[in-house]
Order: sequence, then structure tokens, then C-alpha cells
Amino acid sequence: MVITGMGAVTPVGNDTDTFLKNIFAGKIGFDKISKFDASETGITVAAEVKDFDPKLRVGKKSAKRMDLFSQYAVDSAIAAVEQAGINSENTDEYDMGVIYGSGIGGLTTIQEQVTKMNSKGPQRVSPLFVPTSIVNMAAGNIALRFKAKNICTAIVTACSSGTNAIGEAYRQIKEGRAKVMLTGGSEASVNEIGIAGFAALTALSKETDPSRASLPFDEDRSGFVMGEGGATLVLESLEHAQKRGAKILGEVVGYGSTCDAFHMTSPDPTGEGAARAMQQAISEAGVTPSEVGYVNAHGTATHANDSGEAHAINRVFGVDSPVKVSSTKSMTGHLLGAAGAIEAVITVAALEQGELPANVGLKKQDPECHVNVVTENAESAPDLEYAISNSLGFGGHNAVLAFRKWSE
Repeated sequence: MVITGMGAVTPVGNDTDTFLKNIFAGKIGFDKISKFDASETGITVAAEVKDFDPKLRVGKKSAKRMDLFSQYAVDSAIAAVEQAGINSENTDEYDMGVIYGSGIGGLTTIQEQVTKMNSKGPQRVSPLFVPTSIVNMAAGNIALRFKAKNICTAIVTACSSGTNAIGEAYRQIKEGRAKVMLTGGSEASVNEIGIAGFAALTALSKETDPSRASLPFDEDRSGFVMGEGGATLVLESLEHAQKRGAKILGEVVGYGSTCDAFHMTSPDPTGEGAARAMQQAISEAGVTPSEVGYVNAHGTATHANDSGEAHAINRVFGVDSPVKVSSTKSMTGHLLGAAGAIEAVITVAALEQGELPANVGLKKQDPECHVNVVTENAESAPDLEYAISNSLGFGGHNAVLAFRKWSE
């Protein structure tokens, strides 16, 4: 299964090239929350998308009929399809499907319309409230844009949504049910209810200094930074991609998905479930853990997640394994259902470029997180061939993708 296109809208860049350039330069996307007055929430910093203009790709008229999470999805999908060179002449509409993830969906629309109902009455609720807020509309709008008539479905597994979506899209092609899949995840939860809700869970960092707000695996980590955005990948069967002469960016070679069945929001501290998902993905790739050179960790910078994930990595790779680990949430914040999608883009680029993104901001590694953390920006890894990307979500969801550097 090959990847032929990638698009991204993120806190550190609104196109894939800018996004990846900034990631490998160690640039952080955090700043004071500007979308609303967050002073009463106790949270100061977020990873907002900057200067996003939906008119440029999505179109002014279309954007008015979408929540922001759908705008991010469609924008990134257009970029991915353009890079892949997919069109009606080289791809049958019945061979192309969409599987897309989001943790919450149209939260901005929900907040706005509930507020309007309470202040002005139920008759003032927008007729577009339902079709803009429901989670499946990122997938639906992408399918509408590209006339994709194969499977079209939405994945909602909290912070594992983007990774599960890509994994399930991979399955569709592997099982011969589709030849091309548009897949990824999007989220737009930097709003009052999103910040207030996660703040009430004590999941968010209260740090006021952006450079110290998101510190995965650090002893001083204090919670995650809310991010927003989306990313789309074009997956194809190798035969379909080669037949049309597509440039191949990388391969998806394995997928694992398990459940902790432990707690609503806390991961299993032993890492057992996450370890099984990693092992599933690595086994399907047909390699041993020693052949995997990099782990893009979920690494949210919450105490429970990072220690549990570190234990999971130790279970699979060994306590003193040389496998390199970093959480790019140290730069992007946590995009919830979109996290796995933007991190898939990063992992594919790491393989393609032979470079590893840093775990930015780490000063004192927590001894509970005994993993081999990447600390230098764009650390050279010319022999890197296999990498995995982890996503772990509320509800105990664990999802892992295995990628391989493309070679003929």
C-alpha cells in the first residue's frame, strides 16, 4: 500500500511543505489563545492554526456550509489529491473511497447554535446546524468534492481517530475493496467549550510560557496543549499508482488496533494494550522490533499517558532499546482526532528524508519514561527504513501504523 499525496493544515504551517520544514526545524506552534477570551478557563496557551483562509482552496460558498473541522479536512484533501495527481481520467470514481477521523466534529457550530438557541429561541437555530456539526461531514464533504463513490465513512475513537481512519483505509485497499482511499483526520476544538471541557478534566497545561507548555516525557510536564487542524493522505494500491506513473512517497505496511478496557480516560499504566497494538502493526509489516528505527509517540505530555506509553514501548522494544522516540506534540500540541493524521505525515517524511523530528523542550527526562528520546532537530537517520506512529485515545483506544521508506 503506497502513499502518493499528503496535505496538512496545522499550527506550524497551512501546507505540507511549510509544516514539515517547521517540524524538522523544531518550531513550536503555541501562543496565547486569540480566538476568544480564555481568562476564566485558567488556560492561556493553545496551538491555533494561523492565517487560514478557506476561500483559497475550499471556496467561499462551500466554506459557509461547513464547520471549521470540515474546512480543514477539505483543504488538506485538495492539497493531497493535487500532489498525488488523482483525477477523473486516471481514477474511476467507484474505485475511490474516503475514511476520515475526528474526535468531536463540529464543536464550534454546536457551541454557536446552542448559544443562539438559549439567547434567541429554538426558531433561530440554523437549518445547517445538523449537516455542519455531525462528525461524518468531513468524510462526506471530501467525497462530494472528488466524487468518491466507494466506501465513505467516519471514524470516532477520540485521539486515535486519525490513525484508525488511515488504518481502516489501508485495510480497504489491502482487501481489494478499493484502489484509492482519501484518509486522515481533522479537529477544530480551540473554542470556549473545548478548552473549558478539557480544562475541567485537568488534562490541559496551565503553563503561560509557550516554550514550556508542551513537554512530552519531561519531568516537568503538566498536561497537553490543545491544537487544531487536519491532514489527509492519498493511499493507493501499488498497481494503481504505478499504472498512472505516480510519485510514491512511502508505504503503509502494518496496522494495529486494540483496547485497554481499563478506564474512561486514563491509559493502562502497564502499557499492555498499546504494546499489543504496536506489535500487531510491526508483525503485519513482516519485520521484527529491532528493524524499526523510529517511534512517533502519542506523547501528550500528561503524566499518565507518557509513562504508560513509555512502558508500552519498553514491552515491545526492550528497556534499553536503541529505537528513537519523539513526540511531535511538543511542537503542534494535541490535535485530538487529527493528531494521528498529521503525525502520519511527519513519520512518512522522516523516512523519506532520513531525518528524525525532535522532542522539543525536553530538559530533564522523567525516569518513569525510559525511552531513547530524539533531542536534536532533524537528527540524521540515513538508514531508517521502518517507523511506527502511535495514537492512544480516551475510551482505551490504541492505534498504531507501521510505515516503510519507499524503494523500487
